[in-house]
Amino acid sequence: MPINMTGIKTVVCIEDELEMVELIKLILGRRGIELAGAPGGGEGVETIRRLKPDLVLLDTRTPGAWDVYFAMKADDELKHIPIQMITARARGMSPHSWTWRTRLGIT
Repeated sequence: MPINMTGIKTVVCIEDELEMVELIKLILGRRGIELAGAPGGGEGVETIRRLKPDLVLLDTRTPGAWDVYFAMKADDELKHIPIQMITARARGMSPHSWTWRTRLGIT
């Protein structure tokens, strides 16, 4: 499902591959959207708390990604921020992983 980017000004991307962060920053920057990257869980949560972004892009294969997800959902100041799960790897994704996405309400 496509993301509605209307009203989005700041995005935090939790991604351990710098090249991917730079690519996403280039794409979103063309739309006037500021992107801050964080390479993992602990730094990601700190960045989200500091910036209070309009959207979080969360790479499912980045170390600590699920820690970020659950920390946000447990925090009253962060749980309203939408999270879009992303990954550059589609091959090898099991149907089980899609089932958990549905159960957790992850888009």
